[in-house]
Amino acid sequence: MRVDDFDFELPPERIALRPMRPRDAAKMLCVHGSAMRDAQVRDLPGLLNPGDCLVFNDTRVIPAQLEGVKLGGQARIGATLHKRIDLRRWQAFVRNSRRLRLGDVIDFGADVFATVEARGADGSITLAFQGTEPVELLLERAGTMPLPPYIAAKRDIDEADREDYQTRFAREDGAVAAPTASLHFTDELMAALAAGGIEHAMLTLHVGAGTFLPVKADDTNDHQMHAEWGRIDAATAHRLNTVRARGNRVIAVGTTVLRLIESAAREDGMIAPFEGDTAIFITPGYRFRGIDGLMTNFHLPRSTLFMLVSALMGLDVMKAAYAYAVENDYRFYSYGDSSLLLP
Repeated sequence: MRVDDFDFELPPERIALRPMRPRDAAKMLCVHGSAMRDAQVRDLPGLLNPGDCLVFNDTRVIPAQLEGVKLGGQARIGATLHKRIDLRRWQAFVRNSRRLRLGDVIDFGADVFATVEARGADGSITLAFQGTEPVELLLERAGTMPLPPYIAAKRDIDEADREDYQTRFAREDGAVAAPTASLHFTDELMAALAAGGIEHAMLTLHVGAGTFLPVKADDTNDHQMHAEWGRIDAATAHRLNTVRARGNRVIAVGTTVLRLIESAAREDGMIAPFEGDTAIFITPGYRFRGIDGLMTNFHLPRSTLFMLVSALMGLDVMKAAYAYAVENDYRFYSYGDSSLLLP
């Protein structure tokens, strides 16, 4: 399909720069088939059925945004870590990378140094961090939260973002972007869901900075999707299969959850245990196998995530839903409002 088929007008004032407080007070547009209705996230217990299962991503965002200087020169270097290679090496997207050569050392401050080791075909650079301390400790000293560029371009990253850009489920270090659909959940909402007989389950997908990369191709067939590491253990796979076998629904909370479940789902709809990289790219025409619905925020025009929701609900339905959201003051992107999509 043409990438410009997924374009739409979005006024810049619709981009949320801070989250709603309390988190579950955010608006939620419910799209069931082609029907739409307004709600709030805290209404979710009344919108699902007892026995349905919400699936969350328990990845934890690390402070993966680094600013430094190339040793032996004055070049300012900005790096956003993208994907772990091993204990000391990470792939990173680097600002001012043309000033770097293999073997150069970058001083990121706070006694954190990294060597430029390789260049990837996707434009990324492999950084090898010096020393013996775990890289996570180095990042806690020198890094900042990697807010999406459409927020970071409009305001400074501050201490509040360390909490705001982390979900209540975060426990597995490794993401460089939050699974933002889960940002809306509070202890009170989880208690209300449990009281309504609605279950939840966890998986892990470490979201990479590639999620923010624009689609530069003119046709979706020519776009190379970034890879991210994820895991669904055997107990979770069995539990989700049991939910569907008894006639209830598996609702993915976020596109990261959906992509990982679909990567693990077999042709017959059974979800298998999974551990490894996934680069699944979902566009209209895809046949969903493992999920029955999706809760997600509002995404960028022409993005792979808008393509995904259009595959789930239909492009015309999603264009109408997004136009409705714009007209009715819904807040977009990572800190914005939510949608509940039920085909």
